[in-house]
Amino acid sequence: MTRTKHEHNRRPGKGGDISRRSFLAAGGALGVAAAVGPWVITRARAQEKTLKILQWSHFVPSYDTWFDAFAKKWGEENGIQVSVDHINIADLAATTASEISASSGHDLIELGPEAAQFEPSLMDMEDINQEMAGKYGKPFRVSERVSYNPVTKKHYAFCHGWTIDPGDYRKSLWEKAGMPDGPTTWEDLLTVGAKIKSEQGVQVGIGLSQEIDSNMAARAILWSFDTALQDENGAIVLDQGEYLKRSVEAVKYMKSLYEQALTPEVFAWNAASNNQALIAGRASYILNSISAYRSAQESRPDIAKDIFFTPPLKGPGGTGWGNVHVLYNYVVPGFAKDRADTAKQFIAYLVENYDEAMYQSKLYNSPSFPDAPVAAGQRSYAAVSGAKTVNDLTGAWFENDPFKMADEPEGKLRALKSAADWTTNLGHPGYANPAVGEVFSTFVIPNMMANVAQGKVEPEEAVKTAADQIRKVFDAWRKRGLVQGG
Repeated sequence: MTRTKHEHNRRPGKGGDISRRSFLAAGGALGVAAAVGPWVITRARAQEKTLKILQWSHFVPSYDTWFDAFAKKWGEENGIQVSVDHINIADLAATTASEISASSGHDLIELGPEAAQFEPSLMDMEDINQEMAGKYGKPFRVSERVSYNPVTKKHYAFCHGWTIDPGDYRKSLWEKAGMPDGPTTWEDLLTVGAKIKSEQGVQVGIGLSQEIDSNMAARAILWSFDTALQDENGAIVLDQGEYLKRSVEAVKYMKSLYEQALTPEVFAWNAASNNQALIAGRASYILNSISAYRSAQESRPDIAKDIFFTPPLKGPGGTGWGNVHVLYNYVVPGFAKDRADTAKQFIAYLVENYDEAMYQSKLYNSPSFPDAPVAAGQRSYAAVSGAKTVNDLTGAWFENDPFKMADEPEGKLRALKSAADWTTNLGHPGYANPAVGEVFSTFVIPNMMANVAQGKVEPEEAVKTAADQIRKVFDAWRKRGLVQGG
C-alpha cells in the first residue's frame, strides 16, 4: 500500500525538521568531529569494494524497492558491494551525529536541509556539484541554497531532488461553496473555508502545533504577507520596520483563520493529522505533497477522486511562496574519505537516471537538474512522445498522470507544472543554514502563531519574543563561522 509520510509516524517533521533532542545530539557531535578537506573525483581505487548508503524510508514505498535494486545493480556492474539501509527520517540527524562522533558508519547519507549543521565534518562536494552542472546545466535554484554555504564557500552536500508542496483541496466542498477551483488567496481560505465549516461541517486542515506541517504553513503565511525570519544576507528582520507590521498582520490572520475555520484539535495535531483529516473527509484543504493523494488512491478512492491541487495561496500584496516539502541532500562524512569518489560516482549515475527516480516515486521526486536528458535504453515506463529532458517528462506526467485511477480526469496535477517558479527553501529569501534549521526544529514560528490564536499574548509581543529567540540562535551559530549576517 502506498503510505504517506505520516502513516509511518516517521518523524516530528519532514525535510529539515528534527526533534529538539536529535538537534542537540547532532550539535554535540559537531563539537568533536574533525573538519575535512575537499576530495577530487577519480576512478575508484582498487581496494574500494564497498559502498554503504543510509537514507530515509521513502514515503512512497515502491521507490525504496526500486532504489535498492538500482544501487546494487550499479555496484555489481562496477565491482562494488553496495548496501542500502533505510531509517525513519526523524532519526537521520541523530544517527549521522553518532556516526560522525564515532568516525565510523555509512559512506553516503541522505539528509535534508539539516545537512548544514554537519558541515565541518563533511567532505567537500564541490567537484560533483560542478561536474553535474557542467554536464546537465544549472540546478534548480533551491538545490543550491540547501547544499552550499556562502560564508565558507563550501558545497557540503549534493541535492539530487526535491518534493513539491501544493495545496490539496476537496473539490466537491469548494464547488458547493461557489469556488470549484479551490482557493487562490489566503483570504479565500479564510472566508470560503469558514463558510464550508459553518455550512458543511468540514474545517480547514492547517495545524497550529509543534509539528512539521504547522511549521511549513506558518512560514508560507509569513512569506505571503511579505515578511520573513531573515533577509537575503542573513539579518533577522521579522520584527524590523515594515517587516514588523507585516509579521503582526500575518499573525492576526492566523488567529482569524483559527477562530473562523479551524477547531481546537489543531493545537494538538501531529505530523499525521492533516493527511488523516483529508483522507477521512474531515478537512477541506491542507498543505501537503501528493503523497496524501497517492495514499487516498489506495485506501479511499472516493476521497482521492475529490482531491485536487492549487499553487501556493497569495497574500495581501499578491505574493505566494511554497516550501520545499522535503529534499534529498547526499553527504559524505569525513571518515569515509577513502570511499568518497565511489560515492560521487554513484551520485552521478543516479542523476543520469533521474527519470526512473521520478517515475518510481510516483512523481513525488522532482529533479534538481531539470535539463538532464532522458536516459537511453530500456525504461520502466511507456515512452513519452517528445520528452528529451527530465523536465519534459515532469510536464507531460503532470498533464497526464500515469498513476491516476481509471475514472479520474486528466490534468489533476497540472498546478504542479509551475512549482519550480513558486517553491522556495527554509530561510527564504536567504540560504538554508544551521540557525534556520534550529529555529525550525524548536518550533519558534508555530508557537508564535498558536500563542496568539489562543489569546495568550498580543500579536506584536509574540512577534518580538520570537525574533529575540531567533537572534540568540543565529548569534550562537555565527560565532562558529557557519552563518552569514550580523
